[in-house]
Amino acid sequence: MPDILDHQVFDRTLLDRRRQRWLDAEPRAGVGFLLRAVADELGDRLSLVERRFAVAVDLGGHTGDMAARLRAGGQADHVVRIERLAALLEGEEFACVGDEETLPLADDSVDLIVSTLSLHLTNDTPGTLVQIRRALRPDGLFLCGFLGGETLSELRFALLAAEAEITGGVSPRVAPFTDVRDAGGLLQRAGFALPVADQDRLTVRYDTLFDLMADLRAMGMANMLVQRSRRPASRRLFLRAAEIYAERFADPDGRIRATFDIVYLSGWRPHDSQQKPLRPGSARTSLAAALKDRSDDLT
Repeated sequence: MPDILDHQVFDRTLLDRRRQRWLDAEPRAGVGFLLRAVADELGDRLSLVERRFAVAVDLGGHTGDMAARLRAGGQADHVVRIERLAALLEGEEFACVGDEETLPLADDSVDLIVSTLSLHLTNDTPGTLVQIRRALRPDGLFLCGFLGGETLSELRFALLAAEAEITGGVSPRVAPFTDVRDAGGLLQRAGFALPVADQDRLTVRYDTLFDLMADLRAMGMANMLVQRSRRPASRRLFLRAAEIYAERFADPDGRIRATFDIVYLSGWRPHDSQQKPLRPGSARTSLAAALKDRSDDLT
């Protein structure tokens, strides 16, 4: 039997340690900007849904910003937070320690699940989506935002180029991210109805690569790949990477750009009341006839 670790991309125990370190450290000003931006966007999208939800779940939202938005929006009677670390849930009335990969939710038990910058760090994202769909009651809604696309592509390029130049080889230092088209396909495979996937891009500017990496460490986003090199990276590597980054991705004022692509997903637990696509061949008017009628109208 193959070792299950062979199929893991992320070291989630290391993820927990880094999040705990983030909790224990002095707060770094501004590092919550991504979580706040995604929570605000998901809150705005939810406000367009003319529904009230009896039980909503904030899944892996880290800071509680998403739960606060859900409560402030008034569309959920009860909001439950789920986090891997108990320390993230201090003071919460409705909360549960649990893993996104093994949801502590019974089938057909909640009406809304919202995930903020969490699912891109799961090793079995398709399996997690299936669990989310099962936990929702029929006609329940799933919303999420996670890092995808070309996120941190500049940092990846600079580190790989510097390491290849210095050592003649490379090791993975930036996590892989899911393309928005693939993310939409995952929703369909997981059995969601009316799936929607789209992407937004945030470009953040920093003075140097080291300022960017300090923010990533403070956000718990430093390298946690299972296949990462266990040898400490040299200062020479990072100095050269900083030079390459500045050469390739700096603006005229000298500040460097960092890309964060946010993939947003939404899907519903199937229900008979939902709109269904027509069966192939069931249309009463052919496309050719519709186009002819349209051309007649224009003449």
